[in-house]
Amino acid sequence: MNRAHGGTMTHAVQDASPLIQEHRDVERSRTVEPAALAQPQPQPHRRASVALVGTRGVPARYGGFETCVEEVGKRLVQQGFEVTVYCRRSPGEPELTEYEGMRLVYRRAVRRRVLETLTHTLASLLHVRRHRVDSVIVFNAANSIWLPLVRSAGIPVAVHVDGLEWRRGKWGLIGQLYYRVAESLAVRWANALISDAKGIASYYAEEFGRDSIHLAYGAPEVAPTSGDSLERLGLTPGRFHLVVARFEPENHVREIIEGYTASAAEFPLVVVGSAPYAAEYTQQIHDAADDRTLFLGSVWDQELLNDLYQHSASYLHGHSVGGTNPSLLRAMGAGAVCVAYDVVFNREVLADSGLFFTAPSDLALTLQRIEKGDLAGTLRTAARRRADTYSWDGVSQGYADLVEELAQGRHVAPRLGLRSRRRRSKWSHERRLLNLLLAALRR
Repeated sequence: MNRAHGGTMTHAVQDASPLIQEHRDVERSRTVEPAALAQPQPQPHRRASVALVGTRGVPARYGGFETCVEEVGKRLVQQGFEVTVYCRRSPGEPELTEYEGMRLVYRRAVRRRVLETLTHTLASLLHVRRHRVDSVIVFNAANSIWLPLVRSAGIPVAVHVDGLEWRRGKWGLIGQLYYRVAESLAVRWANALISDAKGIASYYAEEFGRDSIHLAYGAPEVAPTSGDSLERLGLTPGRFHLVVARFEPENHVREIIEGYTASAAEFPLVVVGSAPYAAEYTQQIHDAADDRTLFLGSVWDQELLNDLYQHSASYLHGHSVGGTNPSLLRAMGAGAVCVAYDVVFNREVLADSGLFFTAPSDLALTLQRIEKGDLAGTLRTAARRRADTYSWDGVSQGYADLVEELAQGRHVAPRLGLRSRRRRSKWSHERRLLNLLLAALRR
């Protein structure tokens, strides 16, 4: 959803015609063996089947949604659920049939930044209609335009709404309005909503009068590491600051670098991340840096990432709109000294186990305090203790309960329709434009 996104929904349907044809050509559905005619034997309780849709799939290599699908999916399998994960086809990567007990189904997507997620979800839900499951969980509220595909087939669906995506400047006006419409459709068409932060749950309650199920992410257990992988980067354990983020304005990477550059910090700043579609902002980030800054680009080596988190002098977290953030939880689990941008989501996660900044000048002073060494011990212990409250086992049990409730028909969604339930609230400054766009959609 960017400035070239004016005809997104029309183009999504036109460009997705090969995906619809692929749906018509899919393999025959699985058959169910008839029950034995002999004396009935006690059978284990069959848990519900669920499809996880709207992400790049597993194994998780990309972001928070994919990590959630992997961690929750494998635990649902362990509890006896039948889990199908819809994955995006990627050139050159092998297509697995199963991973950690989850059945994997690969669907195509239109390779355009704006349409990739939408068209992949369309292809996935068309496949779900033919290969029925007891329930569907769709990740990303942007995919809500396709919910009637499963609702009309009698399959209950929950939507993980993510953060306040319409606040991201990268989408442009049309993209931001699209996300606002998609939120309304999720509220109107989903059997249940999932929020990963209390701040997101409050937003949907205030804006739409709709409750959501609060299921945060889990913090990974980061075992103690030797830090050996840092040597090849020329880094000394405990003597560097760390940023891990996509290069987007709402993640405040540029402001973090400006604060670091303005400080008298002696430790280098290590920056992990990139943004393939944001060359201008990426250049601004590089322009703000000095020769103390080391840019690593995207890092997929999990051992190296664990070493970076665990042996940093501080982890600097600038995310501001995405709800509970997996990178912050990972840093906490590694016992990093966490310094986060001061917004409600980060306050909710860190509580009193970290430090906060609102401007580059704040950060400059904080970095200098950290390098004096008088904060590290207390904050590292507090971060680990706080991370223990974010358990993937507990999160997964919440998803297990939801899947069972959906299969049993205990979440009844409103009838299908386009009428929005948006209320007047502190979030409604785009209300008039949103209603105009909704009116256009009804035509």
